[in-house]
Amino acid sequence: MSENKKSPVLARIGFFLLQLLAGLLSLVFCLPLLLLPKTTAVPVPLWILFFIAGLCALSIQFWWKPAWKGMSGSLAGTLLVTMLAVLASQAFAMTPPITGADGKPLPGSIASLEKVTLNGSQQWISIRGKDAANPVLLFLAGGPGGSDMASARFALSGLEDHFVVVQWDQPGSGKSFDAVNRSKITVDRYIEDGHALVLQLRERFKQEKIYLVGESWGSALGIMLVQRYPELFRAFTGTGQMVAFTENDQICYDFALQLARERGDTAQVTKLTAQGLPPYYDKNIVWEQSAYLMETFDYMNANPEINHLNNSTWDDLAAPEYGLYDKVNWFRGLLDTMTVVYPQLWEIDFRTQAAKLDVPVYFFLGRYDVNAPVKLAEEYFNVLEAPHKEIVWFEHSGHTPWAAEGDRFAKVMAEKVLVETQK
Repeated sequence: MSENKKSPVLARIGFFLLQLLAGLLSLVFCLPLLLLPKTTAVPVPLWILFFIAGLCALSIQFWWKPAWKGMSGSLAGTLLVTMLAVLASQAFAMTPPITGADGKPLPGSIASLEKVTLNGSQQWISIRGKDAANPVLLFLAGGPGGSDMASARFALSGLEDHFVVVQWDQPGSGKSFDAVNRSKITVDRYIEDGHALVLQLRERFKQEKIYLVGESWGSALGIMLVQRYPELFRAFTGTGQMVAFTENDQICYDFALQLARERGDTAQVTKLTAQGLPPYYDKNIVWEQSAYLMETFDYMNANPEINHLNNSTWDDLAAPEYGLYDKVNWFRGLLDTMTVVYPQLWEIDFRTQAAKLDVPVYFFLGRYDVNAPVKLAEEYFNVLEAPHKEIVWFEHSGHTPWAAEGDRFAKVMAEKVLVETQK
């Protein structure tokens, strides 16, 4: 074939490939539309409208001439429809109402998803309870950068019978991912934002003191909050209790290294040995930590004594509290925010830095917690001075008793913590 004949053939092939690429990109742009009905609160009629608009935008490349205009129009159209769908998913985000036997919202209940201003930044909370006059309980999620807004709603629905439960997406997490400049976020910012939130809750619900529950990183933030502002809290409950971050992670690292050696996993041994013991201060901290922390979680998940966890990640990603943009930020918080904040935690050791707290303290500990070794929590408990202190063991849990034994967790909060501290 002569060069003159080859050129048109190559041009047609190249143009066909370009059309194929444009079509594939348009399909990718439309994928978020398929997530709307099952993972967001966008009304079905609006979703159908978006879906039809997406199909129309896809079809532009087949009838709009010349072909390059069709491709461009299809790409632009599908991108525009998807952007509008994302905005709609954010606008319609909500927390489901608390309903009675008739399926209607329970009189006197509260179920609200709200934006609040904390020290000049816009952050998000959910508020849920069967009786808005009940004591207020603020739940602090793990992380830093994590959000339990939806997963805790599923696992701890029993708390709503006795408390007004407030879930706070802390700055740099979930719905509050963009609330502050994440590159400059500090531990003190968390404490002061938490303080501002508590003051608002006290005023709104006309309660002098509130209950505080923290899990994992939230348990550390909780200790710092009650230490600085004890007059605001009726009691503190820590679960997956963090005590001394450097020692904690070094124990986890050694545990993971030993597991790798026992199973003859030379690649993992080499990887862990090369990165060395924590603490880490570089930008790869999340991946360095995951190298050993995933081992601890896999070990706990394989333990038959631990209740199988609900799929809390899917609970969050499929929850109506989060729009499509929020769902992406659910992951980004665990990566971006943790990278900035975690190096600030290495020097924390509550055994010496918070050995006295002026509120009743309860530790809800999973018997098989490897991620936050219970020996550290026990050591802290032994030196802690508090008006009342108590360890409650959860015999079928690892790091997350609130998820693995959610019903019992809520029951103990109501029948022990609430009863003992309301006197």
